[in-house]
Amino acid sequence: MGDKSEQKKNYILDMAKKVFVEKGFLSVTMQDIVEACDISRGGLYLYFGSTEEIFAEVLKLSQAEEDGPFTDGLPPEATVSDILAYFFKEQKREILRKKNSLTVALYEYYFRGRVAKKDNLIKRQFDAGVIILENLIRDGIRAGEFYCENPHGAASNIMYVLEGLRIAAKTIGISEAAVDKELFYIMQGLVFE
Repeated sequence: MGDKSEQKKNYILDMAKKVFVEKGFLSVTMQDIVEACDISRGGLYLYFGSTEEIFAEVLKLSQAEEDGPFTDGLPPEATVSDILAYFFKEQKREILRKKNSLTVALYEYYFRGRVAKKDNLIKRQFDAGVIILENLIRDGIRAGEFYCENPHGAASNIMYVLEGLRIAAKTIGISEAAVDKELFYIMQGLVFE
């Protein structure tokens, strides 16, 4: 694909992402994307054959943008507790984000059940979160900052709580104070007094 063609494809993906953020996944049609991009239907089909194909590409790009160490904003002398608090701060920001979030579209996409387990972005993010948390908990135990008899179990439990908060934020609504309360409860269970 040439540079101009690649630019056009990226433009389509950028505009499609905005449509998915606004409408979710299930409600979006190829016509919606044609209108958002102001291109012909045939022009769109030169690049993509379905909304599902477009959404899969949007997810890949979104994941690539999010990849990278989450600790970039921390000073080198940060304690394990500082790092965990920063992790929770980033999770809270994502949970409460109202705009530019693909969360609803992402859940709709996976609830349809047509995505291979190995391609399930939510599962990969969940598993990555468990690994990050388990390593942080183990590091905190070694540093004498945390107490936990089962770091893997605690990490999994924390990720289930975070996932529940993410869903609650998009379905029933949740306040910042409620998220803070849950995150404080988690920290309280790990940190020595």
